[in-house]
Order: sequence, then structure tokens, then C-alpha cells
Amino acid sequence: MPHTHRLTPNQPLKLDDIDPDGKEIFDDRDRAEAEFEQMRDQIIELQYRLYAENKQSLLIVFQAMDAGGKDGAIRHLTKGINPQGVHVASFKAPSKEELAHDFLWRIHQQTPAKGKIGIFNRSHYEDVLIVRVDNLVPETVWRPRYQHINNFERLLHDNGTRILKFYLHISKKEQKERFQSRLDEPHKNWKFAREDLNKRQQWTDYMVAYEEMLNQCTTDYAPWYVIPADQKWYRNYAIAKIVLNTLQEMNPQYPPPEDNLDQIVID
Repeated sequence: MPHTHRLTPNQPLKLDDIDPDGKEIFDDRDRAEAEFEQMRDQIIELQYRLYAENKQSLLIVFQAMDAGGKDGAIRHLTKGINPQGVHVASFKAPSKEELAHDFLWRIHQQTPAKGKIGIFNRSHYEDVLIVRVDNLVPETVWRPRYQHINNFERLLHDNGTRILKFYLHISKKEQKERFQSRLDEPHKNWKFAREDLNKRQQWTDYMVAYEEMLNQCTTDYAPWYVIPADQKWYRNYAIAKIVLNTLQEMNPQYPPPEDNLDQIVID
């Protein structure tokens, strides 16, 4: 299961070939939700050990189309985790100061320190997605960024940061239903913006951009996973399985205690 959705370097993928539903892989929702709760308990324990060890870090990147489920996936994954050991960074349109630096400047400041889990809600990949689709910069600027990103992620990896990158793959039909829900349910109105409909009109262009991003920036040290995300329960299950497996591979350990603690008497 940990490698079910993992892309392989130099093996091009077509998003049209990947079913966004997920039920053909695992169709038992009750079992998936029960196992998810168990996995999250294990993740909480491993995160505590990671924080105590203070030698490694984990970076989790989420990308998706609007209404793709990034917020929900992050909320479910991090429920119960010690907030001191996890940091979520959201990347919107860059500020004037950020634009005065290279495109990775604002990203590097949010990468996790040793002992921490860092989560990116959108990321440095916006600089080969929206800038491409909306023609914000010429191709001569955004195309070299694939290699810059790969080099940046290699630097993080070599410094002790494990990297997981999740593209939440939803269908255009599912996006329509989620947009409609945001319009129909008053408590969700705040999540809807007319700009979302403009992005929906660019669906095909975004699929082309995402496809090339996934193919250009899938590496052994920073793999992309394409997660079928039409079914939220399956999305949560698949992500938790991969995160848990990665933390188990990292195998963080509690640091050894000071000598002779058994001789201490507290008055």
C-alpha cells in the first residue's frame, strides 16, 4: 500500500489514466475509517518521538485544484498531534517583499526544523502552475524552476528532511459538486470565491501543468503521490498510510536519559 500511488522517476504518467475515485483500490469505507483512526494514533506517537529525538524532520506538501480537499486532509491528518511539533504553512499570492527575492525565498523560511513536521498547503509548485497557466511570467522563467525545485528538495533531504508530496486528484464532476455545496450551505459560503469559477474554466490547462510538474519533479528523494480524492474517506486513509509508513522508516527514538536518574530523590 505505501507505494500504491507513488510515482516513479522517468516513468511519465497521464492523469487521465488515474481514476480519482479510489474505490477500485479499496471499497470498504467502514474498515478504512477504522484503520485510519488506528493509524493516526500511531502517527501521534511517532511524531512525539520525532519531536523528542530532534534529529530529523518531515515535510508534507499538498497540491490540488480548488476544492480538492487540502484543508480537510490536513485537518484529519493532524488531529491530536502535539501543536508544538507541527507547523502548517499556506502560500497565497506573494507579497511585494517576497517578489523582490527568488521564488524559493519565502518557501525556505517555512521548512521544518529538526524534530518537526512541516505541512505546506500549496507550495513552491505554484511557481510552475499558476504562473504558467495565467502567463504571469514567460516560459524562459518558469521552465528552469523544475530543476531549481529538484535541487532545493535535494538540499532539504540531505539535511535530514524527509519529503512527501501529495497531489489530491479529483474529477471535474466532483469539483462541481463541492462548489455547489459551498453555495447551498450558508456555513460554507465563505469558502466560495467567484475567482474559483475562472480557474475551473482553465481546468484543461491546469491538468497539462500538473502533469508536467509531476513528471519533472518526481524523484527518489522527494516522491510525488497521486491520491484519488473524490472519496474523502479514501483520501484520508491513503495519506495516513503513507505518512505512517514514512515515519516508521524514519524510526525516531527517544533520546537516552541522563545518567543515574534512578538515584534521584525529589523532596
